[in-house]
Amino acid sequence: MEKYSRLRESLLASGEFSASDFYLPHAATDEELARAHDRAYIEQVCCGQLPEKAQKAIGFPWSEGMVERSRRSAGATICACRAAFVDGVSANLAGGTHHAFQGRGEGFCVFNDAAVAARAMQSEGRARRVLIVDCDVHQGNGTASILAGDDSIFTFSIHGARNFPFEKERSDLDIELPDGCTDDAYLVRLDEGLNTAFDLAHPDLVIYLAGADPYHDDRLGRLSLSFAGLLERDRRVFSRCKSLGIPLAIAMAGGYARNIDDTVAIHASTIRLAKTVL
Repeated sequence: MEKYSRLRESLLASGEFSASDFYLPHAATDEELARAHDRAYIEQVCCGQLPEKAQKAIGFPWSEGMVERSRRSAGATICACRAAFVDGVSANLAGGTHHAFQGRGEGFCVFNDAAVAARAMQSEGRARRVLIVDCDVHQGNGTASILAGDDSIFTFSIHGARNFPFEKERSDLDIELPDGCTDDAYLVRLDEGLNTAFDLAHPDLVIYLAGADPYHDDRLGRLSLSFAGLLERDRRVFSRCKSLGIPLAIAMAGGYARNIDDTVAIHASTIRLAKTVL
């Protein structure tokens, strides 16, 4: 959790943001969560009644603080989506919890903020069609599962073929990359995916999971992107949204570099670039 507080500190220290640029999000309500999750699962999480096996799959112990963080992480992506319709782009400085399924969590993910937020925007009448662009190094298996068969929300995941989760779900578009994939090869495949995803999705809103974990020195990544390659990845997603006039909401997703300063720097670069490009 340390990277999140350090990300905010880094952005403030850059001189490009002021305290007024940051907002405390609401905690997602049961009604908002239930558009993507089973009510029984929500109750188990919130009341501390998850079975031991289910708790181990999530990866950290239950506490009231865990519930509050999970609700606010989903609420922050909802708020980022709302703000994107006003400002063109907004970001959740956490989120990207794409391993949470309809009735269970895993991989440090409790509630699936992208799925919750996409359906919130539809329920509020802000968007009919949503595109989720998931550039975390791990497949967005929970997102793919929750939204399977929903033609109004298009899921695109570009990820390591041999990385977690080892049993993948089926997104609307999956691009699997070999271990050691470097900048040039990654960007070629990304462009292909963006072309296909935007052509098929016709989105009113894009939710972008800007994972820092494709970085070459990430402990869990297995890909080999550089700082420059990750920044160019972001630029291509941002430029596509800008050229089409589509609001963009960003979530941070994963990042586990051996040096936490690298993860913070990658996430900060994403946010700083978004402010200048969009």
